[in-house]
Amino acid sequence: MGFPVKDTFTEEETESGLRSVIKDGLATQAMVTLTGGVFLVAFALKLGASYTLIGLLAAIPPLAQLIQIPSISLVEKYRVRRTISMYASAGSRIFLLLIALIPFLFSIEIGLIFLIVFLSLHAMFAAIGGCSWNSWMRDLIPQNQLGAFFAKRAKLTIGLAVVLSLAAGFFIDQWVNLFPNYELYGYSILFFGGFIVGLFGIYFISTIPEPRMVSVERGPKFFEMISQPFKNVNFKNLVMFLGFWNFAINLAAPFFTVYMLIRLELHMSFVIIFLVLS
Repeated sequence: MGFPVKDTFTEEETESGLRSVIKDGLATQAMVTLTGGVFLVAFALKLGASYTLIGLLAAIPPLAQLIQIPSISLVEKYRVRRTISMYASAGSRIFLLLIALIPFLFSIEIGLIFLIVFLSLHAMFAAIGGCSWNSWMRDLIPQNQLGAFFAKRAKLTIGLAVVLSLAAGFFIDQWVNLFPNYELYGYSILFFGGFIVGLFGIYFISTIPEPRMVSVERGPKFFEMISQPFKNVNFKNLVMFLGFWNFAINLAAPFFTVYMLIRLELHMSFVIIFLVLS
């Protein structure tokens, strides 16, 4: 199934599309909040993950972003970014459902292996969808509104993440008090909830109009496409800054949760409160 692209939009179509972008952002943020970060680390620890595996789980999402490089050719060849984004996002979110089912289908030892496999596939499909989504948003949102629009979107999504994180943290604490022998199933509920809201996000993506990509007589070769941005000095400086910054953060950040849960033996709600403060 394909979705039509258009050369021009009415003001009403553009405004409706921008509202859908925000709704998709809220759904995606809810999904990420329930299935990533503190809750993913805690889930892995309950499956018996070592510190090395915790580091691997933290490395998988950024490592999977490398698949965006060959995804450029996919976007350039088919030029239907909404379709690519929808199918890739759907494929990605199915693996959240499979992660939620791990405690029901596998032993703890085998479940940890499947967690790594499912998370890797989830991140890879998400990266493919992200590649087409970025280009699509660049053409859809009026240039004089880009900063203000994404600032508004970030404000709403971060606010939702704060509330949802606290609610999920207190839910896990209450679940453990009520069902101490079935703690893993509490995390399964969070992952299943993330899968459901992720499906709403796919629906919102389907309602966002797509501008037609600019036609070119001869598309650039693959290596020309990926090398062209590096001719911009500011872009190179930005990439270098982000590289150092993310290296410094990710060297320690994944283990903050481990330290608080294992060494300090804090309740999940306290860990979430520290996360919200940050």
